[in-house]
Amino acid sequence: MITDDFVPGSPCWLDLGTPDVRGAAVFYGAVFGWDFEPMGEDAQGGVFRKGGRTVAGVGRLTEDGARSAWMVYYCVADADATAQAVRQAGGTVRVEPTDLDDWGRMAQYSDPAGGQFATWQPGRTKGVELVDQPGSLCWTELYTNDAAAAKEFYGGVLGWRFGDVETPGGGGTYSLITPAGLPEERMHGGLMEVRGQDLALADGRPYWHPVFAVTDCDAAVASVTGSGGSVQMGPEDAEGVGRMAVCLDPSNADFVVLAPAQG
Repeated sequence: MITDDFVPGSPCWLDLGTPDVRGAAVFYGAVFGWDFEPMGEDAQGGVFRKGGRTVAGVGRLTEDGARSAWMVYYCVADADATAQAVRQAGGTVRVEPTDLDDWGRMAQYSDPAGGQFATWQPGRTKGVELVDQPGSLCWTELYTNDAAAAKEFYGGVLGWRFGDVETPGGGGTYSLITPAGLPEERMHGGLMEVRGQDLALADGRPYWHPVFAVTDCDAAVASVTGSGGSVQMGPEDAEGVGRMAVCLDPSNADFVVLAPAQG
């Protein structure tokens, strides 16, 4: 589960890069009940809130050739040391560690296969203010065509531990991610090996996506499709996990909605 104490290695922030900030605000408002609070006079970025609590950030895409996507940030104690570890492990530092006033220090990276992720060294801002509740982040997930290499990289850089389980229906292996030194009930995400053709959304590169908790998966999917989004998979039930669907927003940024299993 994701908690808001944001220990090193745990997800603590996420933001959406989109060509249409206002359109994204309308879409996610309809699907999750989020409110958009613009920042800056041009309103090309801001934060999403749920019940007054921050759940994510959003900004206009500025990188040439970038696809609309969610970026997940993981908490680190030292952003500069993490950048050095990324380089040593064969990854790329896409955005050098940068102070954002006294809020914190951020950096963005690519793993050796091209999967993009980010880190946050907390300052005054520790991270999002609502997690593991309906309409907020409850899990993070990596699709990759080389699970062994991904585990070696992220384990070395972020200190994660992995536990492999068989996917429901026996369709393969799913690797559960837990921050270093914490018990398994603090696992916050997973990675799954998929075929190369299943990575077409990111032009063949691995990619991370967020999983948002909902109370009713089918109702959330109806909101997605009714607001201009689409569904890649589901809704379907996963034993012991819940009912889920893989969705795309109107700009093709992917995310998952999950109504967790009860009990």
